Amino acid sequence: MAINGIKGFNDILPGEVEKWQHIEATARRVFELYGFAEIRVPVLEKTELFSRSIGDATDIVEKEMYSFVDKGENRVTMRPEGTASVMRAFIEHKLHAVDPIAKLYYMGPMFRYERPQKGRYRQFHQIGAEVTGVNDPKVDAQVLTMLCHFFAELGLTEPSLQINSLGCPACRPVYRRALTDFLRARIDKLCDDCKRRLETNPLRALDCKSAGCKEATVGAPSVLDHLCGECEAHFDALRTHLEGVGTSYTINPRMVRGLDYYTRTTFELVTTLLGAQSAVAAGGRYDGLIADLGGPSLPGIGFAMGVERVALLLADREFSKRPDLFVAALGEPAQKLAFGLMCAMQRRGIAVEMDYEGKSLKSQMRRSDKFRSRFTLIVGEDELARGIAVLKNMDAGTQSEIPLDADAVARGMLA
Repeated sequence: MAINGIKGFNDILPGEVEKWQHIEATARRVFELYGFAEIRVPVLEKTELFSRSIGDATDIVEKEMYSFVDKGENRVTMRPEGTASVMRAFIEHKLHAVDPIAKLYYMGPMFRYERPQKGRYRQFHQIGAEVTGVNDPKVDAQVLTMLCHFFAELGLTEPSLQINSLGCPACRPVYRRALTDFLRARIDKLCDDCKRRLETNPLRALDCKSAGCKEATVGAPSVLDHLCGECEAHFDALRTHLEGVGTSYTINPRMVRGLDYYTRTTFELVTTLLGAQSAVAAGGRYDGLIADLGGPSLPGIGFAMGVERVALLLADREFSKRPDLFVAALGEPAQKLAFGLMCAMQRRGIAVEMDYEGKSLKSQMRRSDKFRSRFTLIVGEDELARGIAVLKNMDAGTQSEIPLDADAVARGMLA
């Protein structure tokens, strides 16, 4: 009996993986233009890292984490998100002692036990970036501008940027009380999850997809009307900086984040092209997180994007690679020469394929077409005797005879 993959854990096959490579390469290129360096953190972390950073009352910690006790009796968790792991590494390796201002990016798989659906899986992949040590809203604007630059480099006009502010520990409690009082008067309309977390995490009702919660939150108090003077000034400055560099945005006062560590600036890049999974990238400030995890009192801001969702936005584009050359060889002597020629040209950085089984010329030409090779080199007994080969330009439909050596073939492909 065949063994199938686990539900929600997907294989990324040739033909699709080239799209992922393009997304990752674009992220590396753009992020490094803005001074970010890559960091790689483990998949497995202590469970406490996520319960302390994300928050015990969040859906992730309550329902979705892949947690277990290992053979050393340690409670461990497969990372459900990347920021906490990056900040743990930042603190543990004392990167702040080298420079409190760090710009880091990461990419890799995350794990949450959710109901699998298009764009949402149990193993999913994120690309994210984090900046530590800067309070100034100019860095918020730079992070958002970099994220929009990344999508522009992919040639995507969607998604669009939405921003909000969640306030700070000084002003958010006032807003939470106002929102809790508002929702308590409409508690019969709330879904069971929002009823349960009304006292611990009432903001989540604002982005709940339940029809009852959508109805219950109509006319709810806006967080933007409850910001303290410093948070209001920070949000105003962020908007000024975004407008100054031409980064388009809209304000979404109902936007909240599912993680407890966010403060002040929050943002999402959203699209209408993916149905219910409208958020392609999201993030915000987490000015208290580093200290909460035992590090110095440094601010931070960052984001993560879902690679699966970005790939869906690129669904109509072709990224599979074409070999530069296919060698069609007829007869054992020609096959032997073709193999040596192929290896020599691959060492020169030219992508080459060939038929290994000595099939007919017609069959080999079909295989060259299947590979979509740019050129096909034909070598038979007659060509071998004369020391030449036929080089066909498959795109132009032209052909020429060239000497049968790697230098001549390379020159012929450039002609």
